[in-house]
Amino acid sequence: MQEKILTLAKTLSGAGEDEVELLTLLCAASEKEWTMRLRDDVTAQKCQEAFLCAAALSAAAGLIAGQGGAVQFTAGDVSVKETEDSQTARTLREEAERLMAPYVTAADFCFRGVRG
Repeated sequence: MQEKILTLAKTLSGAGEDEVELLTLLCAASEKEWTMRLRDDVTAQKCQEAFLCAAALSAAAGLIAGQGGAVQFTAGDVSVKETEDSQTARTLREEAERLMAPYVTAADFCFRGVRG
């Protein structure tokens, strides 16, 4: 599965030969992250198409963000400017989340007990 993810991520990110090693690591991390988030009743094989795409999208987003796609801002008179790379990386992550939404638990959900 990791080879398929890497192939897709290369296409999405336009990674050059000098970036393949980093992209390979990002793909492995992305695959692990998505596997850990799967609901108990779902396996990567049950949602293989979405899983492969989401892992590749996440890895590509990581590579693109690492290429200098940072948000720029100034403290005096507060001006914020998001670079195109940063917007692209965010869009890729959002698409990965959308694809996997039916199969995973929410990444940003925390349930806390409330005293009554």
